[in-house]
Amino acid sequence: MRIFPRATFIFFLFLPPNLWNVTHVCNFCICTQEKSCAVLCDRSNLLEIPREFPCEASSINLDKNNIKFLSERAFGTLPSLRSLSLAHNNISFITPGAFKGLPSLLELKMAHNDYIRYLHTRTFTALKRLVRLDLSDCNLFNMPDRIFLEQSSLQEFLCFENNFRRIPGAIRGMENLTRIYLERNRIEAVAYNSLQGLRNLKYLNLQENSINVIHDHAFQDGRQLEYFYLNDNLLSDLPQYSFKGLKHLKMLNLGGNLLRNVSSTWFSNLVELEVLYLDRNQLTFIEEGAFENLTSLIFLHLNSNNLTTLPLSVFQPIFFLGRLYLFRNPWECDCKMEWLKEWMQNYKLVRDVPCASPSRVAGMDLSEVVFSKSSHGLCEDLAETNVTSTFVKPTAGIVVTTENKFSSLISKLMQQELREEATNSSQGFRNVSLLDGLNNEVSPFLLLMNFFCFSFN
Repeated sequence: MRIFPRATFIFFLFLPPNLWNVTHVCNFCICTQEKSCAVLCDRSNLLEIPREFPCEASSINLDKNNIKFLSERAFGTLPSLRSLSLAHNNISFITPGAFKGLPSLLELKMAHNDYIRYLHTRTFTALKRLVRLDLSDCNLFNMPDRIFLEQSSLQEFLCFENNFRRIPGAIRGMENLTRIYLERNRIEAVAYNSLQGLRNLKYLNLQENSINVIHDHAFQDGRQLEYFYLNDNLLSDLPQYSFKGLKHLKMLNLGGNLLRNVSSTWFSNLVELEVLYLDRNQLTFIEEGAFENLTSLIFLHLNSNNLTTLPLSVFQPIFFLGRLYLFRNPWECDCKMEWLKEWMQNYKLVRDVPCASPSRVAGMDLSEVVFSKSSHGLCEDLAETNVTSTFVKPTAGIVVTTENKFSSLISKLMQQELREEATNSSQGFRNVSLLDGLNNEVSPFLLLMNFFCFSFN
C-alpha cells in the first residue's frame, strides 16, 4: 500500500464525482492539498493526456510516460496552472494551440522527447506569461523565427542537446532573456546578429558545439553578461575585440579549443572577470599585456597547452591571482621563469610546473630548480640550457664544453671496443650497441659515464 504525507491524498478519493474519469486513465495520480493542488502523474504508463484536471491545479507532472500527441487545448482550461512538465515522453507532434487555456503558465518542461523534430509558429500561442521553457535533448533542427512572438516575458531558454547548426533566430530581440542554454548542439558560427537585442542576458552556454567562426561585434549587446561558456569548440582565432563591452563578465571559458596565441586585445576591458579558462588549447605564445587589465582575476587556467615560457612582462596582474594552473605544458625552466619560481615559493598559489628543458632539470618541478647566478647575483643561463658548465683547458686556453668532450670520449670508446671485437675471431660477429656497454657492469664506458656525471654536475 502506498504511503503519502499527511497533506497528500490519493487523487481519485478526493475529487468530485464529475472529475473521477481522470483516475480511470491515471490510476496512480495524486493531488496534494497544501496551499494549492499539485497533480503528480509521473511514471504512470499514460498513453495520452488525461481528459480533465482539477480546476485549481497549480502544477502538473506527467514525466516519464508514453504520451505521443498533444491536441489543441490538450489540458482544457486551467487558470491557476503555473508549472507543467512533460519530460521523458514520446511526443512527436504538438498541435498549434495545444497549450491554450493556460493563461498563468510560467514554466513548461518538454525535455527528453526524442521525436520532437518540428515546432509550429503557433505552438506556444497564448502562453504570454511563460518565464522558463525547457526543450533540451529533443531532436530539433530549427525553430520558426517568430515562434516566441507572444512570449516577451521569457527569461530562461533551455535547448541543449539538439541539432541546431545556428543559434535560433527566435531569441533575437527578447530583452527579458537572462539565461540561454545551447550547449551540445551543432552550431558552427556566431553571427554578428545571432544575439542581437539580448540586453539583459547574464548566462550564455555555447560549449561543446562546432563553432569555428565568431563575427566581429557578435556579443556587443550582451553588456550584462556574467557567465559565458565557449569551451570545447573549434575556435582557432577570435576577433580582435571579441569581448569588448562585456564589463560585467565574471567567468569566461575558452578551454578545449584550437587557439594558438592570446591577443593583447581580447580581454582588454574585462575589469570584473574573476575566472578565465584557456586550458586544453594549443597555446604557444601570449602577447605582452594580454592580462594587463584583469585586475579582478582570481583563477587563471593555462594548463594543457604548448607553452614553454611565461615572462613576467606578459603577466602583469599576477599578484592579484588566487590560483594559477600551469601543469601539462612543456616548460623551459630558464631565467625567464625565475620570477615564477619565487612567486610560487612566496605565495603558494601555483604548483605542478614540470620542466621539459633544459635536460638537466627535465622532469623536475620548477620549484626544485636551482638557477645559476653571475658574480653580480643575476640569473645566468649557461650553455646547453643550464645543463653544462664551461671550463678553460689550462694548457691551450681553449673553451670546451663538457658536452663536446663527452661526445669525443664516447666516440673514442666505441671505436676501441669495435677494434677489440674485430680481433676476437673466436666469438665471431655480433651486434654492438650502446646498450651493450651500459649493461656491462665493468665496462669502461660505464666508468666514464659515472666520472663525468660526478665531475661536471
